[in-house]
Formats: sequence, structure tokens, C-alpha cells
Amino acid sequence: MNDIQVSARLKIKPGKMEDFKKLANSCVELVKQKDKGTIQYDWFYNYQKSECIVKERYVDSEAGLDHIANVGELLGGLVELSTISLEIYGSPSDDLKNALDGWDVTYFDFGVGL
Repeated sequence: MNDIQVSARLKIKPGKMEDFKKLANSCVELVKQKDKGTIQYDWFYNYQKSECIVKERYVDSEAGLDHIANVGELLGGLVELSTISLEIYGSPSDDLKNALDGWDVTYFDFGVGL
């Protein structure tokens, strides 16, 4: 399994939803323009509009690293507007793990499936 799947949970700070949505839209546009190995990049909001889940999928770890580089300029804004935690599924490379050092990340190795 080379592909890398990510669930990013962003808990949006009170009163920051409109700013957050603008930044989310900018992220999606940047990914459309620059990312080459991104398979999925979908943003979902809870009913209370206080939390967002971003479902991400990359062809491999290198594509994940490219994504980080491409959206890097916007990550600071997301950190200012929310608290971020990541769940990563698959077998990310050491380079990808190192790039995420310092972030709140939980890794899940593949078990069984289709």
C-alpha cells in the first residue's frame, strides 16, 4: 500500500469561521493548481460549524511532501484559526514523518481490507 490517507481535524476558534472558510477555499484552489499526486482533498464541516475534517489521499509519501510544500504558505493561517490534529493511514516514509514532526499526529498501519 503506497497511498497515504489523512484525516485532518481542525477545531475552529470561536468567531473565526468566515476567515477559516476563506482560507480553506484558498487551500483547495492552491491544491488544484499545484498538487500532482493528490487523489482526494475534501473539507467537511460539522453541524455547529465549529469543526472541520479534511479527508486527504495521496498517491505516495512524496506526493504528501509536495502537498505540504505547496500549501505551506497557508498553514500558518490555519494554525492561527484552529487547533489541528492529524491521523495518517498507511506507511508514510521517514521523510514525511520528519516533515510532520512537532504536529499532533497519530499513525495507523494498514491491517486488513480490500
